[in-house]
Amino acid sequence: MIVISGCNEKKDAHEKPNILFLFADDQRAGTIHALGNSEIITPNLDKLTEEGIVFPNAYIMGGSSAAVCAPSRAMLMTGRNLYSIEKQGWRADISGKYETMPETFRKAGYITYGTGKQHNGRGVYARGFSDGDEIFFGGMYDHWNIPLYHFDTTGRYDKKLPYCPAWDRSNKLKYRNADHIVSGTHSCELFSDAAISFLNNYDGKRPFFMYVSYTTPHDPRTMPERFRKMYDTASVSVPSSFLTQHPFDQGDYYIRDEKLAKFPRSRPEIKQHIIDYYAMITYLDEEIGRIIDVLKNRGLYKNTIVVFSGDNGLAVGQHGLMGKQNIYECSVNVPLIFSGKGIPVNKKCNTPVYLFDIYPSLCDMAGLEASSSVQGRSFKDFILNDESDGQKVMFYGYKEYQRAVRSGNFKLIEYYVDNQRHTQLFDLSNDRMEINNIAGKTKYKPVLDSLQHILFNSRISLNDTGSFWQGYKEYIDK
Repeated sequence: MIVISGCNEKKDAHEKPNILFLFADDQRAGTIHALGNSEIITPNLDKLTEEGIVFPNAYIMGGSSAAVCAPSRAMLMTGRNLYSIEKQGWRADISGKYETMPETFRKAGYITYGTGKQHNGRGVYARGFSDGDEIFFGGMYDHWNIPLYHFDTTGRYDKKLPYCPAWDRSNKLKYRNADHIVSGTHSCELFSDAAISFLNNYDGKRPFFMYVSYTTPHDPRTMPERFRKMYDTASVSVPSSFLTQHPFDQGDYYIRDEKLAKFPRSRPEIKQHIIDYYAMITYLDEEIGRIIDVLKNRGLYKNTIVVFSGDNGLAVGQHGLMGKQNIYECSVNVPLIFSGKGIPVNKKCNTPVYLFDIYPSLCDMAGLEASSSVQGRSFKDFILNDESDGQKVMFYGYKEYQRAVRSGNFKLIEYYVDNQRHTQLFDLSNDRMEINNIAGKTKYKPVLDSLQHILFNSRISLNDTGSFWQGYKEYIDK
């Protein structure tokens, strides 16, 4: 563990803002104490909210695979929507025709440093980052024994470790795609140490863009035991949207994520999962605090824009589900905080934004021009001004099973699984947990009809040509 003593202040010799991007894995919105969750312990994220601006309505657009994190990160890095990137962001190195966020900052003279989870290929990482360490190119591993790469100046990242049965319980893989494995140190600490090492050696001559991408709080939910001991069953509640099972097959009801808890779900088991989830987030919060402390001790905070967000949410018992293979609020609504240079303090912006809007927004705040391939919208003006209209309509999708649209406070979710269609309509102003389906109520038929038309017409504007739309034959036949 790296220990910081003294101030060791370092002034920047440039005018451009530094960027520190802190990215969680599977952390949903509603998991920060200062933003209304009295059961979770997050003192450092609380302080970031007090020192900056929060977007309670920040969303991913969904996912094209069960591993929602891969398309989510592809959208973040390219600034493009789910249906406008190769293979919808799944299992593909991002094409060179799309300039990514780190590439834009690198071309503008920034030192671009990456550590942690990089889920969109080695080639795109090499294009975007000029430095880094403890780089993880995806997959699922024990947090205490994780295959990593040091920064490769050749950009190939093609080293492999010999097969060892202790690393691979399935006995299927002959090699690990890595150049070293760190055993006995948690991934959360490893990535924070890499970030702190960079900050301690930073000379201030050029601005930096640092991307710290954690694998926490993704399962397996293991962490130093002291964090789990901060919680007990009396201090944690089961969400009001808890169900013993989902009312119908949402498309991926029996995949790995859903098997983390028994069927049907039980309140005691779900409560334990929530305790483990919160404990992981508290651990992450402490590690983030270590990085922020170094940033402040070195005198860099005032010239740095700090961003905290997550790649997707997680159900953890809501709606009878455990994973993120759905487009309920618990899985598509993510935390988003901006603090630091030029950011108003203790402010909230309720404007709905996508995660892929961050790319053009950071460029805008740094005085850079985002790539012409970017589809996202800068929300710099939302940060600086009190009033904004933002995204009037938001779209979401999951594989070929689910589509959704939100307009104002109403959200429509449509399912098409095994030739069966299900419809849900929620009024988020009165039902943020999406408990009461009002799709069948006569009073809301005009809203339902309007949102169904908007959703159907979105397939053209979004280039969404998947098989899901076979369930909308009444519109296709018109």
